[in-house]
Amino acid sequence: MVSQTVDLLKNELPLEQESVVLPEDVVNGLVLVDIINGFCSVGAGNLAPREPNMQITGMINESARLARLFCDKKLPVLAFLDSHQPNKPEEPYPPHCIAGTDESKLVPALQWIENEPNVTIRRKDCFDGFLGSIEDDGSNVFVDWVKNNHIKAILVVGICTDICVLDFVCSTISARNRGFLAPLEDVIVYSRGCATFDVPLHVARNTKGALSHPQELMHHVGLYMAKERGAIIANEVSLLTPKKP
Repeated sequence: MVSQTVDLLKNELPLEQESVVLPEDVVNGLVLVDIINGFCSVGAGNLAPREPNMQITGMINESARLARLFCDKKLPVLAFLDSHQPNKPEEPYPPHCIAGTDESKLVPALQWIENEPNVTIRRKDCFDGFLGSIEDDGSNVFVDWVKNNHIKAILVVGICTDICVLDFVCSTISARNRGFLAPLEDVIVYSRGCATFDVPLHVARNTKGALSHPQELMHHVGLYMAKERGAIIANEVSLLTPKKP
């Protein structure tokens, strides 16, 4: 029944995806959204998967592959890590990714990036990494990262497709459209590098305060809404080495 509903949705909301080649004659940046234990590692916390999940595993593998590629080429990488103070709940979700705990740490496959000189780590305490990048003095770590590195395109991967990834993409595109993010032009969301969580209807009905959240359906919706805002949705990504003159 769920698969039939997903198929129906995809027919009604078709999502065109592209094979994207990132040229190396301009600066491209990689944004990793919340690829941390609290959302990705089995049994790691209130919002972690309860059992191995193929979509999440695939997202981690693709994100780690791209991170290695960007680091090998010394391209800028920004990693958002959800990190909350215990006295500041984030409704409607239960306590999660408390600062200083293993939940708020990068998954094992990505922990190595913390020692890479081209990587910026930003711990955030809200869904939207753009808003979570605002400092007390009004400056914005993400905006400065784009401008200081002269980034023309960002490639976005992470979790959750329809929540933190989507919120960040929407804010970034709005800021770009208003001229706040020059020289940024393209916001690319890599579908195979994104994932969301799964709460089937029968589980939600028996869990107080839970909402149904079918994984494949909401993943598609998140990507569709990102495209609707102006993002490029990619199902393949590669870096192009410029030809020698």
